[in-house]
Amino acid sequence: MLRALMNVWPPFVGAGIRVRHIASDFRSITVDMRLRWSNRNYVGTHFGGSLYAMTDPFLMVMLSHILGAQYRVWDKSGSIDYLAPGRGRVWARFDLNEIDLEQIRRMTEAGDKHLHLFNIDIKDDEGMVVARVEKVMYIRRKRNVSTNGDAA
Repeated sequence: MLRALMNVWPPFVGAGIRVRHIASDFRSITVDMRLRWSNRNYVGTHFGGSLYAMTDPFLMVMLSHILGAQYRVWDKSGSIDYLAPGRGRVWARFDLNEIDLEQIRRMTEAGDKHLHLFNIDIKDDEGMVVARVEKVMYIRRKRNVSTNGDAA
């Protein structure tokens, strides 16, 4: 259901971004974007803003579902490094591993904020990395919440 809703969300429709897969446990999401007139730049390659938009808001959604309602999760900052012109279809896969999740839980267990860095590669159909995105996620365990989610 979430995948279907994201695929009709106006910013994604306008950029041509499609959510292709969301794992049932929210540990993996795959998105892609085909080159078309609405996401093409002056020289005929993927517009940089559309490439960056491919990476937003997936980590926030994934972390919110996995960590649950007792956590606040926000995008803190992000940057993109353009490595090659994007032509044709490009795609990105977001994977959350247990090591990152354990570190996030450990760093936030006392209610402290944690800024966690994630790297996402945007690739073309030949597997070449056309852009590398760094995203810093703000994560904080809500205060006065017990481990089972009830107010303490």
